[in-house]
Amino acid sequence: MSSMWKYSTSLIAATLIAQAAEFNLENFVRHTLVRNPQIKVEKVTPIAEQPLPGRDGWKAYMFTMDLAIGKKKQQVPEMVFVNPKENLAAMSLIDMKTGQDLRNVIKPEMPESYYDKKHLIAGNPDAPNKMVIFSDPQCPFCINYLPGMLKEVKAHPDKVALYYYHMPLLRLHPVSDTLTKVMEHLQMQGKSDEAMKIYALKIDPREKNEKKILSELKKQLGIEVKPEAINTPEIKAAINADMEKASAMMVRGTPTVYFNGKYDPSRSAYKKVLK
Repeated sequence: MSSMWKYSTSLIAATLIAQAAEFNLENFVRHTLVRNPQIKVEKVTPIAEQPLPGRDGWKAYMFTMDLAIGKKKQQVPEMVFVNPKENLAAMSLIDMKTGQDLRNVIKPEMPESYYDKKHLIAGNPDAPNKMVIFSDPQCPFCINYLPGMLKEVKAHPDKVALYYYHMPLLRLHPVSDTLTKVMEHLQMQGKSDEAMKIYALKIDPREKNEKKILSELKKQLGIEVKPEAINTPEIKAAINADMEKASAMMVRGTPTVYFNGKYDPSRSAYKKVLK
């Protein structure tokens, strides 16, 4: 997240005082979390709330914020830990035994609506196991992970159905703007295998020149696409919808993997069912 979207420098501290014993999420976001007067909170959407096992009185609230600063708008997934009895709220909660920040391991359960056939890139949709990945074709971790995982899943189509959602990290990899549009264009044509070849592209992740990017795709991978084919309202809407789906699952980075509706931080749960 760019610095312009930081809510308040005073919120770096792990623990905050809640406003009242009865926790009101919207009031908390509008009056405590977002203190920068340049940022307008347009909408707060609750996603899920979960009690923290073994931590009496604590509960995790997951939500998204639609924020605006001038003409720029962004949907941001966020989480707050609350203990109303103690009048405490925390943006970060560390497990002293494991050293883990609970905000990195707690995620909502994935609804079945994410198993949308238009996002299916491998496996039989009737397979007993469902896997969803949120990914960026220029994320180094994604490049190292997705091709091998995809090959394994394709070898066992009746065991795992794999669904792909675009999550281009444009601050880190501006080139992914064009690449993701090309991938979505190919997927809309039923060419998922060709779309996934884009993970093999060697290019400067900071490249923004669309003409150069499309030229490299043709030169390196034999993928030829015209600019007018990828700059359509349909493709823009599809990618925005994927990003909204990512926010609703509290996805903050790539690759993020869900297996059978549960967040899989190991990204390897699928291997157990392939044996």
